[in-house]
Amino acid sequence: MEKKIFNKFLKERGQKFTKERSAILQRIFSYHGHFDTESLYLKIRETGLKASRASVYRTLNLLRECGLIEKVTKTEHGTIYEYTFGHEHHDHMLCIGCGTIIEFYSEDLERLQENICRRQDFKGVTHSLEIRGYCKRCQKNKK
Repeated sequence: MEKKIFNKFLKERGQKFTKERSAILQRIFSYHGHFDTESLYLKIRETGLKASRASVYRTLNLLRECGLIEKVTKTEHGTIYEYTFGHEHHDHMLCIGCGTIIEFYSEDLERLQENICRRQDFKGVTHSLEIRGYCKRCQKNKK
């Protein structure tokens, strides 16, 4: 399904579904969690495919534009992404000590956002919430 969506997206833009893009897409869909560009690039290179870093970056941008992946956060090590197509909406807590990303969902928070949009006569389509702080382990280590 994702391959069809991406291929259609590329055709509409006059671009091709190349062997490199196919490999990048397959690798991303094999992740069960978050990933960064450099790790993705290295995993693809391990398969023997000669994809450049530039190809990986460009393909990630295209996948984001067509709605198959999303940026989760930016860190000092680069941008963290996740494969979101077909997955339930959630938000993130990011530990600034160790980099752990915790996913969460809050019905109360979703209702609050809807109420705020309604009061402002605003039609919200999507949102991203990131809370930065310290996870339990890092809090203990700071004491």
